[in-house]
Order: sequence, then structure tokens, then C-alpha cells
Amino acid sequence: MLTNKVFIKKTRLGGVMKIVREHYLRDDICCGSQACKKKCEPANNVCLEREPISDSKLVPEPHYIIPDTNVALHQIDILEDPSVKNVIILQTVLDEIRHRSAPVYKRVKDIISNSQKCFYTFCNEFNMHTYVERKPGESANDRNDRAIRKAVDWYSQHLKDEGIVIVLLTNDADNYKKAVSEKLTAYTIHDYVRSLSNQSLIDRLANPLNQSSADTSGKVLFSEHLGLADIQKGIRAGRFLQGTLLISRENYLEANVSVKDKDHMVFVQGLQNLNRAVNDDIVAIEMLPESEWSCPSSLVLTEDDGKDDEDEENRELTDNESLIRNKVPKELRQPTARVVGIIKRNWRQYCGILQPSLLKERTRHLFIPAEKRIPKIRIETRQAENLASKRIIVAIDSWPRNSRYPQGHFVRCLGGVGDKETENEVLLLEHDVPHSKFSEAVLSFLPKMPWTITEDDLKRRRDLRHLDICSVDPPGCTDIDDALHCRKLENGNYEVGVHIADVSHFIRPGNALDQEAASRGTTVYLTDKRIDMVPDLLSSNLCSLRSGVNRFAFSVLWEMTPEAHIISTDFTKSIIDSKASLTYAEAQMKIDDPNASDSLTLSLRGLNRLAKILKKKRLDNGALSLASTEVRFYVDSETNDPIDVQTKVLRDTNSMVEEFMLLANIAVAEKILLEFPDNALLRRHPSPPVSNFDPLIKAAASKGFKIDVSSGKGLADSLDKAVVAENPYFNTMLRIMTTRCMMQAVYFCSGMLQPSDYLHYGLATPIYTHFTSPIRRYSDIIAHRLLAVSIGADASYSDLLDKSKIQTLCNNLNYRHKMAQYAGRASVNLHTHLFFKTRVQDEEGHVLFVRKNALQILIPKYGLEGTVFLNDEGQKSSSIFVYNEEMNTQTAGDVTIHVFDPVIVQLSIDRTNVQHMKLSLKLVKPKIPGFSVPSAATSSTESQPATAQPQEKKRRMK
Repeated sequence: MLTNKVFIKKTRLGGVMKIVREHYLRDDICCGSQACKKKCEPANNVCLEREPISDSKLVPEPHYIIPDTNVALHQIDILEDPSVKNVIILQTVLDEIRHRSAPVYKRVKDIISNSQKCFYTFCNEFNMHTYVERKPGESANDRNDRAIRKAVDWYSQHLKDEGIVIVLLTNDADNYKKAVSEKLTAYTIHDYVRSLSNQSLIDRLANPLNQSSADTSGKVLFSEHLGLADIQKGIRAGRFLQGTLLISRENYLEANVSVKDKDHMVFVQGLQNLNRAVNDDIVAIEMLPESEWSCPSSLVLTEDDGKDDEDEENRELTDNESLIRNKVPKELRQPTARVVGIIKRNWRQYCGILQPSLLKERTRHLFIPAEKRIPKIRIETRQAENLASKRIIVAIDSWPRNSRYPQGHFVRCLGGVGDKETENEVLLLEHDVPHSKFSEAVLSFLPKMPWTITEDDLKRRRDLRHLDICSVDPPGCTDIDDALHCRKLENGNYEVGVHIADVSHFIRPGNALDQEAASRGTTVYLTDKRIDMVPDLLSSNLCSLRSGVNRFAFSVLWEMTPEAHIISTDFTKSIIDSKASLTYAEAQMKIDDPNASDSLTLSLRGLNRLAKILKKKRLDNGALSLASTEVRFYVDSETNDPIDVQTKVLRDTNSMVEEFMLLANIAVAEKILLEFPDNALLRRHPSPPVSNFDPLIKAAASKGFKIDVSSGKGLADSLDKAVVAENPYFNTMLRIMTTRCMMQAVYFCSGMLQPSDYLHYGLATPIYTHFTSPIRRYSDIIAHRLLAVSIGADASYSDLLDKSKIQTLCNNLNYRHKMAQYAGRASVNLHTHLFFKTRVQDEEGHVLFVRKNALQILIPKYGLEGTVFLNDEGQKSSSIFVYNEEMNTQTAGDVTIHVFDPVIVQLSIDRTNVQHMKLSLKLVKPKIPGFSVPSAATSSTESQPATAQPQEKKRRMK
């Protein structure tokens, strides 16, 4: 059957266009029930059980459930529970979810693909018995509700003889009323869940604002949010600005708003000005009068100190705010605003623990998120006693104006606090790292084993197996992306090659494997494991450029003079046979061995010599050489617990590999931009605003150095000159501080920006991309595809030529890359806690920042940072210390502490807060009576903990 949809559209020139769309209806769409005895055409996924067992007191008969759109959106945690089965998801509902929430849509699709759940998608919009036309004057929402009721009615009649009841679950009062009047079986999700024997599901019921928060009792604490229409009108008039809210990691009362098309952040301070906005929300802000502008406080406030009492929600919001609202000198003020509305909530599920309640019988509790930038969340649960000292997941439902905290619901329990596997799960969830097993659909696109290179492959690729190619990587690396070679030519020049795993050969555009890799975006490296972007068969086998096996590669070949001037550049798909898989240390030993003269060693020496020339040119051009605090953990091979920790050791070979990877990335960026000026995937590093460098300039000035931030070249030169002979670590700390001043490097589509914005500030190059790590970065796979089309080695496809889709992809990659970095740091943090769990020891450190109530200390031996609070609470200055904001010092008696000063601190684990067990630093030297602690009495075995385990059990992972 064919029906037409007619639309009338007004054109830009004022004309009227009539659009007619044909809509096909069928009468043979399967109902999905194994109990059906009618002439339904069988579907491949007939999954609704023949005899569904009822667990409901409201509906004791065998039944299937049909949720409406709002139930599916807001109660997804209920639908995901293993006890909820035999659910029909209508096409109308699925389409609405797809348009309203991509994360929920993915979760629904995952449930549907789980055969154990017995969920069935019914295409009611294409079934002639269930399709409904939209009536004149009827809203889209009302039409969709009517379509859902129509489908419920059809199913009820269709399966009536089989004795199966169809239950509509809806929390929409109007939809429920109409369903009952039409003699359909309908209940609210709350009534239905309360009728189930599994009473733990009650805790997981979401309570959206329009249902649970109608209670207007209690003092109004926050301003009312403006509606979207008013917000859009205000933005057009210039009264409001739109941006993403970023809560400070050091002070939960402060935030910045990243406003598009502005080169600086807008500052927001205080809970009332934050006005119930949560980190990552897209908000509308209104600028405050200049007389009310403020600046970030020098206090470190990492958590709300509220107690869980009955008046907690309604107490004043001024707690702690008086500490940050000191009079701000005019010259320090920053543009400051207040939140007037929420454009888009970016709430997600949060990990954490319940705050202990004073009354055991209470069901309302405060949940403390592990992410310190998220406020406490009020939930109702009857399982508080069982959930004590457990890591749990909670979702936010609403945030009423009369509540200090948002309201949410319990989702599930992860495990015990402090359990390593639980804590690993927490950090993956908190950083939104996809880490489930690859689905059967994804794995179905992997090559069949055994895999061999065919004659056809040899014809399509350049054979480079005769070259002395080798890889140089960290110890234990199995996902080897890159390999190199260098050989001298007859004319005295050198042929240099960078050979990159040809992952794009195995991952074809648009299939399930490609979509999964694009969604994950990057491999995530934790201290004791890695979360692969692609299945292990590719990452550690077929794509890994291991030695002694033939592998597909994408090669960049240069002819260079002995002075590293590039004569020519060539790109080719190739076959290689790596002669060795070396660690950085092994490659360095070969280079440094005077007795070694084999061809592989000569190749490495040639690469190393040319790399030094390339690096000097790059630095002379203004590239920055910065520093960061990175450590390596040695972990026990059986328990995966850390048994030793050291800072990374950087050798010439590290720099050698880096230089040629940079050179290859730049060469590929130039090539793909030339061929695809509007849709090349590139990477840019924006120049930081001058104001970002204020802490660096002030810190360097305290030691008599002037930092030139007018250009990258000026910054690099002034950092080189900032050397203190008596403090060899001073320059490293200055470079660490410089790293904190930088903007985030991001992927972008070339057609979305002007060429002047392509600059990579840190590398001092006008153009850059990522090409050299396609096993672990999806951006590199796209660069490979663009390059392959450029040289005629592969065919193009529509999404590759669509700049909007490339930019959307870039946005996801930027998010995934950022989250992967944060997850890696969190893993280091976790293993630091495990390492110091039974240790108390003294270490040398340096003052990195002086705050009003704390000293932030860098410990070079471990590459760790920690905070020495100058009081017990960490919220107001102790009377022992006097803070000089202008000089950036803390003084106690005759001792004055400056930035960069050497100190000795005592390291241990603070267990007073089970939620945020953290590395505790206490000052040993300089000795300050009444504050400093005695030196830890460590034994020789405690000072050398790594020797307690057999050496063969140690390993490191990339």
C-alpha cells in the first residue's frame, strides 16, 4: 500500500513549494512473538518469548511491555535491568529517541541486540494496520502518542487468542487518560515497577523535574532558568552569551565558560551565579557589571563540606563563598558572568559513594561523586546499609530551585571501595571510555585466519622487504604502529623511510568495525592494561609491524642531503619485513656501541644523526620543548600491583623516532590538504591568550627572569635562558608550568577554518595532522584514506568528501582524546595510591605553586604532584602562615616559602575520606614549629621496595 505525505515549504525568494513524499505500508511485518499463530511473516529475530512469565501484581497474566518515548528516555536504567524482558520498542519511539538523545539511543540499540533481553523492534510506521496520519492542527507529539496507542491496540487484538496482554507504560497524564478511555491496559512506570517482586528496581526509577519536583516547599535558593525562546532572543540581541561550563578542578565554587568566537573564557564564581549548572552543560550567561567582576581565588577548595542533615538542602548557599569573595583589585578582575539558563544538559551517570547518614532508617541520602567537579546528588534508596563502602552509579534526574543539590536515582553497584578492579571500572566509566567487549557484528569484519599475502597484493604494493627496517618502541609494546629505515644512496644523499601500519586496508569505510573504531576514537593506555580501539587480531597481530613477518604498510620515503634538506617526498602502499623490534634502550645501545657496524646499526645511526639536525631546525624555528610529569610503574605479573615506580627516562632514540614521526605527519598534511582543500582532517594547536601566561611570568620574575610570550620563538628562547645553576630542576619546573598555560590541540576539518587558523603553535608548523599511529588513533585512519585517494591507491566515498561529517567526526575524536588523557592520569593516580598504601617515606620536592591555603609540590623522583594544605580543613588560611599574594609567598615565623623552593615532604595515603583516598603530603623541611612533621623512620627495605619481588615478575606496559 502507498500513502503520500504532502508538505508545503516556503522558499527563500518567497515562493511556495509543494513536496510530496511516498510512504510505503506493508501488511506482512512480523510481530516478533514466538506465541503468534497468525500468518505473520517470520523475522530473523523473533525474540519475544512464547510464554512470558509475569512478575507483576498489577498484571499477573503473561504480557509484553510497550514503553512510550518518555519512559524509554528517562527510565533506560529500568529497561536495562536483566529482570525486565519481553519489551516491544516501536519505530515511533526509536526514531524520537534518536533525535532527542544519542547516548540513550545507543543504549537502547545495545539492549535490542542482546538476545537474553527479548526486546523486539516493531516497524509500526510501515505497518498498514498501525500507521496513523497526522491530523490537521495536531502536534507531532500528540500524533506520536496516538501512533503508540494504535500499535498497542493492534498488538492486543493480534495476540488476544494467545492469552498475552499488551501493557502500555507511560508517565504522560494525557496519554494515560486516553489509553484507559480506549480500553487499553496502561500503567505508569512507577506503578508497574512497584508491583514487581524485584523491589530493588524502585531505587532505579528516575524522577524527572515535571513529576517529582512539583513540591515548591522550602526556601527558593536559585534564580529561575529562562526558557529557550527567551535565551535565543537574548543571544540574538547580544544580552546573553552561549558556551560550555567548565568547573574548576581546584575550586568547586568557580568555573569558566568557553564562549564560541571569543579568545578568552568568561569567569563565573559562586553557587548562586552557577545557578544549578553542572560541569559540561551548555549554558546561557549574562555579563555582570564591571564593578562586580572578580577573579579566581587562590584557595584550593576541592569538595563541599556539607553535612547530611535534614536542613542540608535548604541552608544558605554562602558557605565557603565568603572565603573567595575578598575585594579584588581592579587590575586583576576578569570578565565575570552569571548563568541565566541551560541550553543543553550534559548529565551522565556518575560513580561515587553514599555519604553516611546519621539516621539508619532514612531512605533519602546524599551521594558523593568521584568527580570532584560534580555536586553531591540527593537520591532515595532502601539499600543504604548494603551500599555502605561500595562504589555505586547514580544518574541526575532534576535540580529544583529549592534544593541545594540535584536529585537523582541509584543505577547499580560496582563493587567495594579500594578494590582495584572496581576502581579501574570507575575511572573508565568516569571518563566515558568505551570498554565493553567487541560485538559479534564488529568481529565478523575481521580477516579470516590464517591470513596470507596474495599475488594480487604484491602487484598493488611496492616491495620493501629488502630494506633494513626496524621499529623502536617502549618495553612491552605489542601494538607497533611505526618502523623506520635509513640508507645511503650512491649520490651521497640518504633515503629515509617511515613505514606505518596499513590499518585502513583491514578496516573498510562504513562497516561495523569501522563504526566501532570511529566511536572509540583512540586506544586508552592505563597503567596495567590498555583498552584497544580495534580488536586484538589487528592491534597486536596483523597490523602490528612485528619483526620477522611480512606486513602491509603505508610508507613515506624521502631523499635527504647529509644536512637533512629534503630533495623529494614519495608516498606508497608497501610490504615490509621488519628486521628488529627494539626498545628505546636497545636501539640506543646499538647506536652507542663502537664495535657494532652491521647494516641495521648503520641505519639507526643515520636516522639519529639526521634527527638531531631536524630537531635543531625545528627548535630554531620556534618549536617549544616542554615538560610534563610522567612516571612508569613496574607491576607484578601475577597481581598487577605496582612494586616500583620511576620517572620516564628519555634517550636520543626517543627524540629520533619523534622527529621522523613529526616529519611524516607534516608531509602527509601538506599532501592531503593539496588534494582535499575543503575536507582534510588536520590538527591545530591554537596560540594561548597572553593572559594564560600570567602565572608563568610571575613565577619566573620571582627568580629574576623575564619570559617573552609575544611569540612561540620568543617563549622558547626565554625558556632556554631561564637557568639557575644551584637548582638544576628549576628549568624543568618552568617548562611544566608552561605546559599548563597551553591550549588543547584539536582535530578539525580544513574547510571549516581559514588557513591562518591551521597553525600548530607548539610545533611551530603552519600545518599538521596525525598519520603515524592508525592502530591506536582513528584520526590517522582517515588521514590514510585521504592519502590513499590522493595517490590513487584507493577509492573515495561520500562521507570522506563531506566536510560537515568530517568535522562531526573531529568533535568526537577531540572528546575521546581528552578523556583518554584524563583516564591515563587517573590510572597513574590509582597506582600511586596502591604503591604508597603501606609506605610512609620522605622525598625531595619543589614548590610548584603557592596558594592562599596550600603549597602544590612536585616530587621529581616519582614525577608526582601533591598538595600540602596549610591547615586541617584546607579551606582557610592557618594563623601560622601569612600569605603575600603580590610576592606569591607563604611566611611562618622566620621561614618564607617561595615558588621553586626545594622542600622535603613526607608521603603517605590519607584514609580519612574513603571516597577520595589521596596521596597525603606533609612538610618535613623547612622545619616550622607546630606545623612540620618529624622525618619518617624508614628501614632500608622500605626505601627499596622493588627488591622484595623477583626481578622476572616485573614488567611495563606502553
